[in-house]
Amino acid sequence: MTELREWVPGDRKRRPVRGGLRRPHWAWLVAIAAFVALIGAAGFRAAPSVLIDPLHAEFGWSRGTISAAVSINLLLYGLISPFAAALMERFGMRRVVAWALLLVSAGSGLTVFMTASWQLLLTWGVLVGVGTGSMALAFVATVTSRWFVRHRGLVSGVLTAAGAAGQLVFLPLVAMLATDHGWRSASLVIAAVALVVVPVVLLLLRDNPADVGTTALGAPEDASPEPASSTGNAAARAVRVLRDAVRSPTFWLLAGGFAICGASTNGLIGTHFVPAAHDHGMPHTTAAGLLALVGIFDVVGTIASGWLTDKVDPRKLLATYYVLRGASLLVLPMLFAPTTEPPMWAFIVFYGLDWVATVPPTVALCRERFGNATGPIVFGWVFASHQVGAAIAAFGAGVTRDQLGSYDLAWYVAGGLCALAAIMSLRVPHSNEHVTLKH
Repeated sequence: MTELREWVPGDRKRRPVRGGLRRPHWAWLVAIAAFVALIGAAGFRAAPSVLIDPLHAEFGWSRGTISAAVSINLLLYGLISPFAAALMERFGMRRVVAWALLLVSAGSGLTVFMTASWQLLLTWGVLVGVGTGSMALAFVATVTSRWFVRHRGLVSGVLTAAGAAGQLVFLPLVAMLATDHGWRSASLVIAAVALVVVPVVLLLLRDNPADVGTTALGAPEDASPEPASSTGNAAARAVRVLRDAVRSPTFWLLAGGFAICGASTNGLIGTHFVPAAHDHGMPHTTAAGLLALVGIFDVVGTIASGWLTDKVDPRKLLATYYVLRGASLLVLPMLFAPTTEPPMWAFIVFYGLDWVATVPPTVALCRERFGNATGPIVFGWVFASHQVGAAIAAFGAGVTRDQLGSYDLAWYVAGGLCALAAIMSLRVPHSNEHVTLKH
């Protein structure tokens, strides 16, 4: 019988585990800490969408003004992402994530003292945007590359789904708190939860396997525990990759399509679905519950899309996703009602399956067209364009509602843009047309 062994900190050899039980590898503890931080950060970013109406009612601020705070939040979430890896390399994952959670807590907690709209822009916009942006896709990539050799794809998928689904799953709780106890109670609870997550991060998250005398999960048994090596200034390299990538039409096709993806998900549905449904008589809590279902089906859609990406041309997958998404947005205005009818249930299920289904094929196209070394960095900038699109849609839809008294035009414009994204996806060059970037 094979004897179970474990890594002992400071020891290069594996020692038998007494009682035949194997202690969990540190990589799994790190993954748990990352999962908690990511799903929490996603929940923190979800709150503004259910606070638009309460803030409008109390302060009289226009929905455009309130949506501007959400836009800043979404924009910073994307723009911070390419540089987050540089911060983690310089200061360590644990320190960066802990400070990010403190920023989120401060941004949420300070809102209870607001008296002017610029304070909302500073708290929910800047503080929460920077904090959550420091725990975006770069954090996922750093955790999986440092701690996992085996199960890297699985862990990456789970952590990505946590970030996407968590934002929507938290909505019913935030909506219930805002409805029953006021928006200030919801903000304070979010601030407290962010603080509670900090000890979990400090206790379980480690920067490198060498910190606990082990190696990445799945690394060869005779591999020496080594810290992650630095290959120069990561922030400068990210800028250099962007400078070279923008010269390629392929980059603009991928970035343009992903910007429309962000506009039609986080920016429009994620931010304005709840107030739009409330305009038609649906309670906030019911509408938030529907978005939570989107988050649940999102996990299924992400896994299925990853499987399909290995078997189908990613360009055709993206085109299909965008066409179907656009068609669903065009019919959405006819589905709103005080109660949830079967057509709305169908929309929620479909939109959940499609929500981040675009991520696996987009990642694959970045890797195939720009190479394994620079592809992930290119995707970081493509993801930034995703958040730029989300920010524009969040603000634009709010202004549309203020000026026209309805969100209908926003849904129709987004539907048309999705058709454009489908065309852009099909125009991405074939895989044999590789783009070479300077390092």
